[in-house]
Amino acid sequence: MRPALEEAKKAGQKDEVPVGAVVVTEKGKILSYAHNQVIGLCDPTAHAEILAIRKAASKVENYRLLNTTLYVTVEPCIMCMGAIIHTRISTVVFGAFDPKWGAAGSLYNFSDDTRLNHQLEIVPGVCEDECRTLIQDFFRSKRNLVL
Repeated sequence: MRPALEEAKKAGQKDEVPVGAVVVTEKGKILSYAHNQVIGLCDPTAHAEILAIRKAASKVENYRLLNTTLYVTVEPCIMCMGAIIHTRISTVVFGAFDPKWGAAGSLYNFSDDTRLNHQLEIVPGVCEDECRTLIQDFFRSKRNLVL
């Protein structure tokens, strides 16, 4: 989770929502790092998870990321969980829950939906306090600028 947190901090420094993601092989090799770049790329799909998945798939030259783990600082949203399921990632490890957008246990739980053709393991709450504080501080500072 540490590399994902570093990526999240990079996003925050660019005034992007501070979310970072890392894709790792079953042997522990990091395939890709990414952070949110929605604003910088003018791309609503440029979430950290999507960018990390794209980079990892390109690196292994396969659209399937079998036997990999995605570490992400905030619970993936509906779009990201869809991509995670399509790529057949085995495990998602995340830090902070997202009660407004989360699709890995908070608002929805796509990982356990047997109607989908892939189920995956979800490991929530890793470095939860640090991940939550990072995103809360970002939004707090945004609100203070508006006031």
